[in-house]
Amino acid sequence: MQSLRKICLVLSGLAAVVLLWGIFSTQRQLWEPAAVSLCLFGAIGLGAVPALSSYQYTAWIITAVVAAMIYPSAFLKWGGFDLRNKWLILIVVQMVMFGMGIQMSLRDFTGLGSTGKGVLIGLACHFTVMPLMGFLLTKIFHFEPEIASGIILIGSCSSGLASNVMVYLARANLVLSVTVTAMATLAAPFLTPVLMKLLAGTLIQIKFISMMMEIIKIVLVPIGAALLHDYLKRADAAGRRMVYIIGVACVAYLLALPAGLYHFYETHFSEAGLQSAEVFGFLVGAFVVGMVYHQIYRAKPEVDKFIPYLSMFGIVYFTAVTTAAGRENLLNVGLLLFLASVIHNGAGYFFGYWLSRLFKLDKNSARTVAFEVGLQNGGMASGLAGTMGKLATVGLAAAVFSPWMNISGSLLANYWRRRPVEQEGEKNLAHVEKAEVGK
Repeated sequence: MQSLRKICLVLSGLAAVVLLWGIFSTQRQLWEPAAVSLCLFGAIGLGAVPALSSYQYTAWIITAVVAAMIYPSAFLKWGGFDLRNKWLILIVVQMVMFGMGIQMSLRDFTGLGSTGKGVLIGLACHFTVMPLMGFLLTKIFHFEPEIASGIILIGSCSSGLASNVMVYLARANLVLSVTVTAMATLAAPFLTPVLMKLLAGTLIQIKFISMMMEIIKIVLVPIGAALLHDYLKRADAAGRRMVYIIGVACVAYLLALPAGLYHFYETHFSEAGLQSAEVFGFLVGAFVVGMVYHQIYRAKPEVDKFIPYLSMFGIVYFTAVTTAAGRENLLNVGLLLFLASVIHNGAGYFFGYWLSRLFKLDKNSARTVAFEVGLQNGGMASGLAGTMGKLATVGLAAAVFSPWMNISGSLLANYWRRRPVEQEGEKNLAHVEKAEVGK
């Protein structure tokens, strides 16, 4: 594998030469495939350089953006099938969130007792600083309403697992990080629609209940399936037996839906009732998926290692399809959107850190909150934009913000990793040793 990566690194260098030649000779048929080849081979080849291997995921996202900008039609339709299909987007975003859930544990929700103050500060900063900063940026840059609403949307989403990864790399407070991520995920179905209604309600039509139900479907349902799998890993015989009994009832319910139960709902339920029944159906399906996945895990335990790669593929898919669909808009406002992403992300790190210090959190916890505030769940934002049918506009911010968040987060994590926080006890010991030497 390492040999393949080195070969790809060499091929990326050759592609760079062809790219430059094509640009200077204005030969489009040369520089377009060369640009895609440079990104593609570079994304694979980065694994051969230890110092750059952590940027591979970001490189794949950049590859998706470049390929979709140059060959947009390849990422919009395959034959007669629309890659922006609402149900496909829903399935992919659920796959992304399931991958996120596999990295979580029920124990993540028990950290509230030991990190309660930090969690409250992290949640308060996350759901105030980022949506308000997004709203301010829309006023400064005067984006079109749907593009502006996308900036507010990504600011109003929960934090994702990227923040946990960056906190781990920075050697900050990982317990606080996973707890804030878990609690923000639970709060998102209510807080995200509220913030969108308040801040973006004049830009696009926001249906509060509908958005809340969509967030439950695309976030809580797949994460719930993953957490059921986590529970079954540790459950005793009685607990597993109860799960399987409930699972059989869930399967029976799902089979009853196409057999006439859903038609009964359609004829007797109001719109809100039908939405509730639909979400309940998704929750029942999640229970079955979690149970079935656990059986697969028992047969092949290594399957857990591969699920995060499916999540990464999902994010790359969203990025490519969103970029292709919104190509014309990106050509007009792409640079401004990138500038907005840098400011938005930087404000999250800055205010997350210093507001935490203002409220007397230790430096490691403040660093953790900085990541939790500055890094948003781009997959959730893309999924919501897709369910609205507005990937080309509302989804653009997520497509631009996500690559930059990964780059900046990696840079900041490595910077703080090289500058660990000096523990109080170590500091006092250093002062004592210095005083002894002075005598």
